[in-house]
Amino acid sequence: MNTYSKTLLRFSALFALVGAFLGSHMAGAGSLAFKTVHAHILVVGWLSLFAWAVYYKLFTPANKILSILHVTTAIVGAVGLTAGMWLYYLRPFNIADSVATVFFIVGGSILLLAFVFFAILVFLKTEDE
Repeated sequence: MNTYSKTLLRFSALFALVGAFLGSHMAGAGSLAFKTVHAHILVVGWLSLFAWAVYYKLFTPANKILSILHVTTAIVGAVGLTAGMWLYYLRPFNIADSVATVFFIVGGSILLLAFVFFAILVFLKTEDE
């Protein structure tokens, strides 16, 4: 599942870059407007995706369908949650409250599924065992 590892690693690098940029922007602007989004981009996007990339590098899960579901929901959920947070907390583009709320909830729910899939994966037998 080296492909899963590379995919997650590349997305984690993008999240790290965006998170570092936001942190730099907040420091330069003297504003903490992005603090919640910044923290979640780094923890969910960079750290979680990176940790999952390491998992797929070290282990070969026996259930490929569950692995595909995990990787897909991890990426979609991390993007959805952090983008939803940005829409919800900062209200760019004069977006409707209901749209921002739904985006935030759906993104977070998809990410929660990724954590559930991962928890199931680590307790299933791997091909390495």
